[in-house]
Amino acid sequence: MAYTTINKSTDYFNTKLYTGNGSASDRTITGVGFQPDFLWNKSRSNAYNHYIFDVLRGTNMISSNTTQEQEDKSPQFSALTSDGFTIRNDAGSLAINTSGVTFANWCWKANGTGSANTDGTASNVTVSANQTSGFSIVQFDATQSRVSVGHGLGSTPDAIIMKETEGSGGWVVGGFGLDWSGYLSLQSTNAFNNDSNDSSGTGRMFTPDGYAPTSSVWSTNGSAFLSGGTKTCIAYCFKSIKGYSKFGSYVGNGNADGTFVYTGFKPAFVMIKDSTSAGLMWNIRDNKRDTFNPNDTVLYPNSSEVENAHGDNDVDWLSNGFKMRSTNGHTNASGDTYIFMAFAEAPLVGSNNVPCTAR
Repeated sequence: MAYTTINKSTDYFNTKLYTGNGSASDRTITGVGFQPDFLWNKSRSNAYNHYIFDVLRGTNMISSNTTQEQEDKSPQFSALTSDGFTIRNDAGSLAINTSGVTFANWCWKANGTGSANTDGTASNVTVSANQTSGFSIVQFDATQSRVSVGHGLGSTPDAIIMKETEGSGGWVVGGFGLDWSGYLSLQSTNAFNNDSNDSSGTGRMFTPDGYAPTSSVWSTNGSAFLSGGTKTCIAYCFKSIKGYSKFGSYVGNGNADGTFVYTGFKPAFVMIKDSTSAGLMWNIRDNKRDTFNPNDTVLYPNSSEVENAHGDNDVDWLSNGFKMRSTNGHTNASGDTYIFMAFAEAPLVGSNNVPCTAR
């Protein structure tokens, strides 16, 4: 049974829903429970881009469904607060408080404004790391050759999601139990790109041959994903924490009595992507938009599409993991490998020996 030092997952991760009111005055969204050092916002009802902010970049926004460089959105997004964030409706392009539009916000706690890190060879590294929850935000300069970057987790990361913020280089997703030589692209439906046959490492996003991630650094080759020159990048690094988070992969069985994925907790958030077959969407589910089984209310990190409830893409959330309930290729094609990241609503058994129940 999974014991954990994190009995209250909402101290470190939470989903916050709100509806825009159209106000041009500052409006503070509260109820997150902590300062959301990493804030991922998506409209549920309108086809707006995903809006991603973090404590190191302030009011600068990037989108998971595009490769565009970051943009300052301070007229519409003014601050992270101790219990949420402050927004307003404005004539600008960030539609984050449009009247009547519904929004989902996935929020993670790191460690505030962070500090300089010199563990690797990269320049200008700032890290906001929360070792308790296994999450860090890292801003660094990547070059056209291999650099190592300190992540601050204190143990080897299980997953890294990164993007350059000064240009149009794409999103890079690595780890999840797959070969670190390859990667997935968050903004696309591409399958896993395994470039391990590049012995020089010059074409790799991650450079694992002799440079696999360690308890202090990971390595990356900027020539493979930068739009050119030396560019500032942002990375979100994750380590599985027993009873709170899990990053890994599973194999689909193509059956309505689908694959069961053990996490050791009742999920609050699950993101899944088929790494084998191209053309299949990233998908996110959470426990605030769907409160009973099956969980079929989906948003797509690689698309601006509105929220969809797919009866043919059901997943049951259980006290100790999640189970596929359809043959849909986005989650359960026979023989395909899927990556997932999951965060807990409650551990299967907390350190207080109190078991949780299924839905």
